[in-house]
Amino acid sequence: MTSPLPRFPEPASTPDLRALLLDYLDFFRGVVAGKLAGLSPADLTGSRVPTAWTPAGLVHHLVNVERRWLVWGFLGEPVDDPWRDATDDGGWVTLELDVDELRALLTDAAARTREIVEAHPLTDVARVGGRFTDQAVAPQLQWILLHLLQEYARHTGHLDIARELVDGSTGEAG
Repeated sequence: MTSPLPRFPEPASTPDLRALLLDYLDFFRGVVAGKLAGLSPADLTGSRVPTAWTPAGLVHHLVNVERRWLVWGFLGEPVDDPWRDATDDGGWVTLELDVDELRALLTDAAARTREIVEAHPLTDVARVGGRFTDQAVAPQLQWILLHLLQEYARHTGHLDIARELVDGSTGEAG
């Protein structure tokens, strides 16, 4: 059973940019989760593209991108193996997880992201000491959120192509 796809957050004039950015992230996570529905274990861990990434590897990458940018980057907290999703040859580590477990990773990442973002002004600058060792290169939270949106949008498109190659389904709903 698939979870309902969040409604696309139509751009509009809003005094609450934070909520809009979080809504967009939720939307893209929902699309990714929806694209996993009905994939077999072989489809989740097998590749259909020349670069050899897998849907499970893509999800693992996305949740680790959030962790790197927000926990290690913005908060400056130490994290175990910040690049744990990367292989030595530049690919992504594929986890042997089922659809529900992969969706749980996305849900957990969403909760942690929302907790961090709702506790800080968008203009707060990332702390030095984690990912950033120099205040001159530490970005504002709003830049980090825009970067995360770019990551999700880009990789959601990649997953759409892989899903089309598996069974012909396309679009945001699956």
